[in-house]
Amino acid sequence: MQILCLAIISISFLLFHNTNTIVLVQALTSPSDIAALRAFKASIKPSSIAPWSCLASWNFTTDPCSLPRRTTFICGLTCTPDSKAINQITLDPAGYSGTLTPQISRLTQLATLDLSDNNFFGSIPSSISSLSNLQTLTLRSNFFSGPIPPSITTLKSLQFLDFSHNSLSGYLPNSMNSLAKLRRLDLSFNNLTGSIPKLPPNLLELAIKANSLSGPLQKQNFEGMNQLEVVELSDNALTGTVESWFFSLPSLQQVNLANNTFTAAQISGPRPDRGGIGSRSNLVALDLGFNRIQGYAPANLASFPVLSFLSLRYNALRGAIPLEYGQIKSIRRLFLDGNFLLGKPPPGLVASGTEVTGSLGDNCLQECPRSSQLCSPAQKPISVCKRAYSGRPTPIPVVG
Repeated sequence: MQILCLAIISISFLLFHNTNTIVLVQALTSPSDIAALRAFKASIKPSSIAPWSCLASWNFTTDPCSLPRRTTFICGLTCTPDSKAINQITLDPAGYSGTLTPQISRLTQLATLDLSDNNFFGSIPSSISSLSNLQTLTLRSNFFSGPIPPSITTLKSLQFLDFSHNSLSGYLPNSMNSLAKLRRLDLSFNNLTGSIPKLPPNLLELAIKANSLSGPLQKQNFEGMNQLEVVELSDNALTGTVESWFFSLPSLQQVNLANNTFTAAQISGPRPDRGGIGSRSNLVALDLGFNRIQGYAPANLASFPVLSFLSLRYNALRGAIPLEYGQIKSIRRLFLDGNFLLGKPPPGLVASGTEVTGSLGDNCLQECPRSSQLCSPAQKPISVCKRAYSGRPTPIPVVG
């Protein structure tokens, strides 16, 4: 009799009738998963659970995986095909406020955890590392604080990680590269410090914008990243030289390193294609603006075949604008303003009918036609240019 009672308790049958059929649905959600869901909801302030929200429908008088869901558990989670475990929690952006319970680790089949655009706060529990099947972890736009738990790097199935727009602090975990399946990483708009460690080798997108990262970009930390397409590291405190190896990463398409403190950029031409005739570079957009880059504007940028957007604005560049810049057929937006460039702009940039927009203003150019939109705003006062060139504002030859 006791065994029979336990079976009745653990297995519930729901009969759903329509005009044609009767459907027998078996719900077998594991007690461990149900306990974890209860703890998850209990860690959220009841006053922040709106009556119309997903969490308001989480009524534990019924089985979470039972079907059809008409009044309970109508959204916010999905179950495995056998209805035995929860495999996804994706909350609606309803303004939920609370902490993320460590008991989330009991949902061992969880593949997606998405709490984005709410008001969660507190630390990210280190027990999250027990979610060995987790593929997507999104805590974007909340108020999580404290460090990124190092144990998160044990999530070997993780493919997408987004902690952006929180208040996280401390260093990036040193073993980030152990996330071998990670494709997209976004830690932007936090308070992270320290240098960039060795990165996951199969990343497509790297975004750590608007933090307080420091130190140089080191080749060994980007080693083997042959699939990296997007790099967004702007608004940090990165230093040193952006070396030529960086621009040789074979899949780069978009790079934003603006608003750092880089002092130099070494840019060699892109690698030739297999036939040795054209170029293999896919670089479309490069932003190095608002740094402290000195020297000449790198002429080799003109050899990147699909470069459409280029910004070197507000650095400390000197000399003439390379004539090659006027011959970049793919360029559509060019920003060189806020430097100490002098001489005449390349005819191809200021000619009538050009499709290039942007700015060559706030430089030391002697002949920038007012008819060209690129020549706005006005050039620096002559006195400023003389001081910049030690009283000799004369053209300086450009070297590659």
